[in-house]
Amino acid sequence: MTAARGRGRTAAEIGAALLLAILAAWKLPEVLELFALINATVFVAMAVLALSLGLIWGYGGILCFGQAAFFGLGGYAYAVAAINFGDSTPAVPIALAVPTLAAAALGYMMFYGRVSDVYMGVITLTVSLILFKFANSTAGDQWHIGSAMLGGFNGIPATPPLNAPFDPSRPLAPEEIFAVAVICLGASYAAAKLLLASRFGRVAVAIRENELRAELLGYDVRLHKLGLFTVGGLIAGLAGILFANSVFVSPTMFSLSYSAQIIIWVIVGGLGTLVGPVVGCILLQLLTSWAGTLQSVSPNLLLGVVLMLAVVAFPKGLVPTLGAALAGLVPSGTVRRQARAKAAP
Repeated sequence: MTAARGRGRTAAEIGAALLLAILAAWKLPEVLELFALINATVFVAMAVLALSLGLIWGYGGILCFGQAAFFGLGGYAYAVAAINFGDSTPAVPIALAVPTLAAAALGYMMFYGRVSDVYMGVITLTVSLILFKFANSTAGDQWHIGSAMLGGFNGIPATPPLNAPFDPSRPLAPEEIFAVAVICLGASYAAAKLLLASRFGRVAVAIRENELRAELLGYDVRLHKLGLFTVGGLIAGLAGILFANSVFVSPTMFSLSYSAQIIIWVIVGGLGTLVGPVVGCILLQLLTSWAGTLQSVSPNLLLGVVLMLAVVAFPKGLVPTLGAALAGLVPSGTVRRQARAKAAP
């Protein structure tokens, strides 16, 4: 009975997320101007990135300080492949494969090497900073992959946008790219919910709660952690592809500022949820964008103040706190049954 109720709730949440994504992809391009639409696409791409960390940290207990590494690898792999092929159709699967394989290789080294949580955070952050330093040092004609110049600190500004499948002559318009980004966000959320509802996901959550007990029960802790970490790298790579289609690829995708912002989005939105990181990401991006228009306010300073206030006022995050508040306003099933019993003749 409980399992059936849980499956029904998961299906309802997935259906609601996909419906909301379809409505946003359909209606928002009609009301947003071009500049606002491009900014919205960036916000959605970052929301996908926040979702990737929310999945592995909130449900797997894996705090990755270098999630920006897979984000940047996805963006760079897409740009290089799209320039060389002249078509985004083969570039997208290549750009998804590169960060996925990188996450699998790094995760294998950490989890099968029995690296502790503290050193795991240091390793992932170090990988991101190494990639940031390397990408900045590729500012010469000798730094190229095929016909794609890496560009050093200037990045690759001439990244070809997504085009219709196997039709490079028909690049997607900004409205279509926004729609693709929103659908990808909805699909990523649905895939994460299905993964967590599966046996693999339930074991991953059990490992987060008590790793030693899960291992003593016979579960392969290292394999489950590796699988979840790899999925997180895949979703982060997808975010990099979407970002490359809304701005352009540059070494800042690997930067420490992005790595820190992702963690802040998850904390403010709500660790242990999938909706929380998305909500926290979009709200904080809107706030920092607004702060950027004010000459007397530093966006980074404002972001730090918001983080401190959010941790003090909402230690569980915005979404869990709001959910608990709403649940307190709605009478539970027991209270409703008691009320009906008293009202019965």
